[in-house]
Amino acid sequence: MKLIGVCHLPPLPGSPRARRDAMRDAVERAARDAQALARAGFDAVLVENFGDAPFFKDAVPNVTIAAMTACALAAREAAPRLALGINVLRNDALAALAIAAATGATFVRVNVLSGTRLTDQGIVEGHAADVMRLRKAIGNGIHVFADVDVKHSAPLAARPIEEEVDELTKRALADAILLTGVATGAPIEEHDLDRVRHATRVPLFVASGATERTVRALLTRCDGVIVGTAIKRGRRAGGPVDAEHAKSFARAARR
Repeated sequence: MKLIGVCHLPPLPGSPRARRDAMRDAVERAARDAQALARAGFDAVLVENFGDAPFFKDAVPNVTIAAMTACALAAREAAPRLALGINVLRNDALAALAIAAATGATFVRVNVLSGTRLTDQGIVEGHAADVMRLRKAIGNGIHVFADVDVKHSAPLAARPIEEEVDELTKRALADAILLTGVATGAPIEEHDLDRVRHATRVPLFVASGATERTVRALLTRCDGVIVGTAIKRGRRAGGPVDAEHAKSFARAARR
């Protein structure tokens, strides 16, 4: 997988901004976004509950898990050739694995797999031991993609990024590393990309800030990109995928 497009779900049932037809809207969004990404030539779609802010810092309600399962199934049915990924914000990796197992997803994204980060949800701790044991119990080879130097957060004690990568891959057993900027849609720090690339041989994805102008150069230095904002309607995070933006981005990446 080189190109992973993000499906930012609208507010799901039970979240503060959910509308009366929240479930229908979310399922339709998932299907349309997946179709647009498939037609554009993307390799995977990552479904996440972006519209549910403010987020729980770890375990989400059961209604959220049920709603995301329905949305993920809709995305799979609409675009069966796309690989499917799940991200349950802010950091419910166990729910993500459960949804992945039920929907045939290939991978999950975990914002804080190991270590501790200071976030707007409070102090978020990684639970790699629980995550990896549940994956083992499920037994279907779901890959765990883990963020390093997690966006929308700060470390309680600053450490070299190479040390964080080493612990994520060798102790927390992450299958891929995701590098982001400081916030959704923010570009990465160029020197961090080189440092992470030299620190590990596991797949490395740039997971925020990629644009049509920068994606080709980024792909010479990493294994893939995860893109949301640049392919959205109006290029605004949280909206639906714009089919023409997605096609243009994919062309630029594969040029």
